Amino acid sequence: VQLVESGGGSVQVGGSLTLSCVASEDISTFFVGWFRQVPGKGREWVSTIGGGATFYVDSVKGRFTISSDNAKNTVYLQMNSLKSEDKALYYCATGFLWRFTATELEYNYWGQGTQVTVS
Repeated sequence: VQLVESGGGSVQVGGSLTLSCVASEDISTFFVGWFRQVPGKGREWVSTIGGGATFYVDSVKGRFTISSDNAKNTVYLQMNSLKSEDKALYYCATGFLWRFTATELEYNYWGQGTQVTVS
């Protein structure tokens, strides 16, 4: 499975961005997650969608929304009310996952990342 993220950019504090993750094949039965990473730190789990449910890290609840369009093999991350601490390289990831996990090592396939800058 190949994943390609897009939609990153530079926005002001309080602004919005929508990230997209396009998969090379049908991932509708898998759980798909978004992670983010800042220089010098490990990847932080942000959100996951799968099994008809969505999951969020506490720091983005109420501001970020994850969704999917199975016909387009695409998962989105709508990010509103962005804060300076949301600045990071954002990755989408999936694998042969049929349950929720926030553990990076359990995701087998990763995109190249898309940069989000908030200032």
